[in-house]
Amino acid sequence: MSIDHYKHTAAERFMRYAQIDTEADPNSDTQPSSEKQKDLCRLLVEELLAMGITDAELDHNGYVYATVPATSAKHVPVLCFCSHVDTAPDVTGNGVKPILHKNYQGGDIRFPDDSSLVLNAEEYPYLAQRTGDDIITASGKTLLGADDKAGVAIIMDLANYLVTHPEIPHGKIRLLFTPDEEIGRGVNALNMQKLAADFGYTLDGGPRGVLEGESFSADGATVVFEGISAHPGYAKGKMVSAIRVASHFMDSLPKDTWCPEATSERQGFVHAVHMNGGVEKATVQFIVRDFETARLAEHESRLEQLARAAVEKFPGARYEFTVKEQYRNMREVLDQNPFVMAHAEEAYRRAGLTPVQESIRGGTDGSRLSFMGLPCPNIFTGEMAIHSRKEFVSVQDMEKAVETLVHLVQVWEEKS
Repeated sequence: MSIDHYKHTAAERFMRYAQIDTEADPNSDTQPSSEKQKDLCRLLVEELLAMGITDAELDHNGYVYATVPATSAKHVPVLCFCSHVDTAPDVTGNGVKPILHKNYQGGDIRFPDDSSLVLNAEEYPYLAQRTGDDIITASGKTLLGADDKAGVAIIMDLANYLVTHPEIPHGKIRLLFTPDEEIGRGVNALNMQKLAADFGYTLDGGPRGVLEGESFSADGATVVFEGISAHPGYAKGKMVSAIRVASHFMDSLPKDTWCPEATSERQGFVHAVHMNGGVEKATVQFIVRDFETARLAEHESRLEQLARAAVEKFPGARYEFTVKEQYRNMREVLDQNPFVMAHAEEAYRRAGLTPVQESIRGGTDGSRLSFMGLPCPNIFTGEMAIHSRKEFVSVQDMEKAVETLVHLVQVWEEKS
């Protein structure tokens, strides 16, 4: 079935959503981490209700739940389509001005608010593949927010299409929009009983045709160094500076391996993300990543050995090493439910795409959801150059994702 004659709403929705500041705050302990994320959530509820989706609601934790009712008399597993509303704190999301570059014909894309900023295919080869597409960027001072408002717009456009085309046979579909994915808390307060779905798909991927059924496994590690304070004028033989211990420790970390800037493909890494302290105490926080869950313990053991070695160089210093699980490789769950990926591949083919399976050097809400009982691979949205001021998305990629989802709900109905 083709939806070529459908007037898509994804692009106009996305440009509207992009202007709403939803930056997550990693330094906040609230849920959601920033109240402004609810500004977009409230708009989504309004738009869903206007479509005729009567149960759309926003809860106090910042989650939007809604249902597209089944049109099939069959017993079809309940699907969930999920995207996150927040944007990364790496680059400001305040004052985003989305710009539509119609019928991109190659060459440089320049940004009106920063003449030094240039987007081109030399740096981002995928841009060359989108010649002839309509490309959306920001204006040069902010990120765009295609990660993951492109996914939000795609799901909203899907809902609009299905509501206005009740002749399409499908089962019950749950829509879920989450806060705080960018700071690793996207499903912390999610009510799985309320969601009541059997299988899911996140819309948070990149190039057209890519289907992701594997993510990193992830831990957070914290090293706290304790020193001994003394008056600096009379510190000889007494002071042990935790700052110096932490600095020695950081200098001992490999510089050409084991870090994000020196690893690729299936290589794991250990990455220092935050460091602070004084003479008595200094703290270094790490993220630990690998596709093989068992290797996380190896990375962490090596990291602790380096911390111990640093303390041994400074008699009197001590250290504390703690690890917290963050998420696990979704493949471990999806391998037990191979039809979830198989149905997606069939939908891609029906949409005229050749599915390309790739692994995420990161995680999505689906990584956590898979281990919460909702097997959940990741589908493309077209979002590129994410977490940067050069972020861009193709309108046609978003529309192709909508078409793919329309096929996907029908595949599930047919196979039930």
